[in-house]
Amino acid sequence: MIKGRIKIVVPGDDPPQIQNSPHLERLKDYGDLTLYTDRPKDRGEKIARVAGTEIIMNTRSAVTWGNEEFAQLPELKMITTCSIGTDNFDLAAAKKHRIVISNQPGKTAPVVAEHIFGMMFAVAKRVAFFTADMKQGRWTQMDNVMLRGKKLGIIGTGAIGAEMVRLGRAIGMKVLAWTYNPSAKRARVMGVTFKALDEVLAEADVISIHVKLTEDSHHLIGAKQFSKMKENTIFLNGARAAVVDTDALVKALHSGKLMGAGIDVYDEEPAPADHPLFACDHVVLTPHSADSTPEGMDLLNSGAVDNVIAYLKGNPRNRVC
Repeated sequence: MIKGRIKIVVPGDDPPQIQNSPHLERLKDYGDLTLYTDRPKDRGEKIARVAGTEIIMNTRSAVTWGNEEFAQLPELKMITTCSIGTDNFDLAAAKKHRIVISNQPGKTAPVVAEHIFGMMFAVAKRVAFFTADMKQGRWTQMDNVMLRGKKLGIIGTGAIGAEMVRLGRAIGMKVLAWTYNPSAKRARVMGVTFKALDEVLAEADVISIHVKLTEDSHHLIGAKQFSKMKENTIFLNGARAAVVDTDALVKALHSGKLMGAGIDVYDEEPAPADHPLFACDHVVLTPHSADSTPEGMDLLNSGAVDNVIAYLKGNPRNRVC
């Protein structure tokens, strides 16, 4: 717990997330807030922005923190995310420097799941392809996919994956799932059948990815895994880009192995104009915006402020280290 007024910094709120949030008003009783509306150009500027800071509110995952930064920030005590993911932090380094990292597990699960669920429909009905085709004066006839009765394979059954299970069952899909720690009790509660990863890949008509990014899950889905999928599988990535080998995904799309894909995350963000996915016909792409609704932003912004206040009151919550 920090006594007295403290320094709080938002080091790079770009694209805008928290800068106009009314929840920031609640911090005035605790400390002085400095908010930067652009991203730091380099590591030096990033460190300069937070020099002498006790608390960082990290609103964008593109702004990363590791041992080199922590070693130059002796006053830093706590960082809260405005997100669920923590892959932009070196957690081992944070622990070594005794820096508390708090995230927001499951906070926007319904918002993100709804987005990915909508992408599934858009791919199944070839919405992006037909729209682009008709704008070019063409009237192409191709079969769509009826999702009711199809098998939905969920990879990762945390808060977002669990919500995808519920939504899939609601429209009459049969749901299979793989998770790192399956249990019979959780299967009953969720109404899902847990299977081995290869079985889910081979049996599902739709594959939706929802694991967190760790060393174990990096490139969890690559060329080998795509080869095990059915012909015309629909593929959705609602996790982090690095969970999937992008080159293997692009090859699977161009080969016709996949019917299409719905992607919200990219290895480089913003995605460059020559990103290989842009050359794929049957894709639905969004700019890492699955939780970008007024409701989603408000939930994350309020949660970040709640994390700061809880820490300052001596009861840190949602700690990942």
